[in-house]
Amino acid sequence: MLKRNPSLTEQVKSYIKQRIVNEEFDEGRIPSETTLAEELGVSRTTIRDALGRLELEGTIYRKQGAGTFVNEPGLRIQTRLEEIWTYEGVIRAHGYTPTTRIITVEEQPAGKEIAAALNISPTDKVLVVQKLFLADDEPVIFVSNFIPTTLITTPAPDIDFHQPIFEALETLTQQHLAYYVSDIVPLVAPDWLATVLTLKPGTALISFDEVGYNQENQPIIKSNSYFKDDLLRLRLLRREII
Repeated sequence: MLKRNPSLTEQVKSYIKQRIVNEEFDEGRIPSETTLAEELGVSRTTIRDALGRLELEGTIYRKQGAGTFVNEPGLRIQTRLEEIWTYEGVIRAHGYTPTTRIITVEEQPAGKEIAAALNISPTDKVLVVQKLFLADDEPVIFVSNFIPTTLITTPAPDIDFHQPIFEALETLTQQHLAYYVSDIVPLVAPDWLATVLTLKPGTALISFDEVGYNQENQPIIKSNSYFKDDLLRLRLLRREII
């Protein structure tokens, strides 16, 4: 029997997906809703919702009159852009061992751009947390996070910033990160970034320019992430809307 907290449907989805990844379903055929419901001790509605989410993300497909099957091309999507995931998980999904280095943890004035994103004054202070992520000891992702100091309830020295930023953020501010609004921005690596990621200056990169919001839709973090894509690839599934 699965626990019903925090999300039963998500637990069922994760359980089925792990079995798919482990190739436990004969010929890629997913058992019926009734069989899965009996096996997990949950309702058919929960199974149906979980399978619906797997279908939406492209992991399975339904064939009229034949059943539900594993979608092999969909399994090649290792990182889904619509989800909040850890960069350690992204690196691990690509077959590398992840490590992190904390580059900066310091307070500074927000400045106009960050202040506008966080709805604060340019002279207000933000805590700047910069992290470098490595894949098998090779730099692959550099991230700058900006957190308004007015939200901080736990001193920064007491926080382990090696953990995922959304977990550190919750401990630091008692604020839950509900979602990001993200812009995918191409850029040419400036000299400082090329040095950090061991690139030639002028190398083309993609970046995420993101603002994270709490459950009350208030901005609580600004993040800029820069990706060295020779080791990591971000892939998405685009489908027809019917």
